[in-house]
Amino acid sequence: MAVSDHVDLPTFMEGVKRRNPHQDEFVQAVQEVAEDIFDFIADKEEYHEQQILRRIAEPDRVVSFRVCWEDDNGNIRVQRGWRVQNNNAIGPYKGGIRFHPSVTESVLKFLAFEQTFKNALTGLPMGGGKGGSNFNPKGKSVREIMRFCQSFMTELYRHIGADTDVPAGDIGVGGREIGYMFGQYKRITNQFTGVLTGKGLEWGGSLIRTEATGYGAVYFLDNMLKHKGDSLDGKVAVISGSGNVATHAAEKILHLGGKPITLSDSGGFIHDPDGLTQEKIDWVKTHKTHRRGRIKDYVDAFKGATFHEGKTPWNVECDVALPCATQNELLGDDARALVANGCIAVSEGANMPSNLDAVHVFKDAKIMFAPGKAANAGGVAVSGLEMSQNSARRAWKEEELQVLLRDIMDGIHDRCLTYGEMGGGYTDYVRGANIAGFKKVADAMLAFGVV
Repeated sequence: MAVSDHVDLPTFMEGVKRRNPHQDEFVQAVQEVAEDIFDFIADKEEYHEQQILRRIAEPDRVVSFRVCWEDDNGNIRVQRGWRVQNNNAIGPYKGGIRFHPSVTESVLKFLAFEQTFKNALTGLPMGGGKGGSNFNPKGKSVREIMRFCQSFMTELYRHIGADTDVPAGDIGVGGREIGYMFGQYKRITNQFTGVLTGKGLEWGGSLIRTEATGYGAVYFLDNMLKHKGDSLDGKVAVISGSGNVATHAAEKILHLGGKPITLSDSGGFIHDPDGLTQEKIDWVKTHKTHRRGRIKDYVDAFKGATFHEGKTPWNVECDVALPCATQNELLGDDARALVANGCIAVSEGANMPSNLDAVHVFKDAKIMFAPGKAANAGGVAVSGLEMSQNSARRAWKEEELQVLLRDIMDGIHDRCLTYGEMGGGYTDYVRGANIAGFKKVADAMLAFGVV
């Protein structure tokens, strides 16, 4: 019996912490997965002998580079860029690029680690990666953002490719930034390939990519409720965030008969007890995307709504909740408030928005809780479909893509049920997602030997 067979969870996590000092987000992500995986592999010696979880928790590579650019006043600015390529056992590395002051190596390692399992759950051949920079696009001119994106891609291009690593957008990186980076990639390589997803429709992009993450999170929520013989009809939903994911989650809640009543940004949240209509959601989309406005302005546009500065919406009474803003936005006390107020289901639209304490609260209360690696996989699923369209040099109709997105989210839910049904009518979706994602990646790694 190999020595590694005797390593327990605390010992394993001590090793992770020792190898990754001061990387709390990454350690948290590994801990959340390892808690379920250690139980699953307890009697499966091959996974232990081949150190599979240890290998997945060590990125294939972390590329760090300097990004120099010139602002509009002629000042030289220096940022740091990264690309974390975590695992490509089942396909090319796939994951977004994030531009935000909070970006660190730890944040990107956690995102790439999560992405590995999320991509596996989709059933599509995609590995896990993530990249970004501590560049803050807020307050920058369009030309400054263009120059930064071009400089970022001048270094990144040598590490990516349609069959190697296919980045997408993320926080701070939308269609405009993808366009600037793709243009620079094409300029340097003299190639027009599907090296990035989230592209414009005119140059290789896919329909419904913008809607996919928010819609997918609601489809997963709908599946959880249907599994219990319930539906979204008449359910009151609290949602955090006000970007693409949050607004499209609110939109799909509305489509399925629910009533979204909150949105938020870094300044606070709005509460509209009358509910967000399609008109109100469209106003938020325009205000946030095109005017770069703040969510607090909503209360000036629509009577009856209130703005709560510096707060999150988790104390508002609701039936279902969708955290769609950023990591660790929903803490243990927030989770306890949701449970106490009668919330029956939570579907994560963002990446790891609930901290470990909150996850344990939801699991202990046995409410329906969908982790981001399962619930928000709709975005990367449509990115994978965009890759397929690029490879085939064709574009699919919106109706086809809507059906495929729903089918993929249904499939993810079914995979979670395979390992998450605990008896007594309770499904542990965290356990189900972690084990289903791990098993697919792990079995591929076993097939390749020690590499």
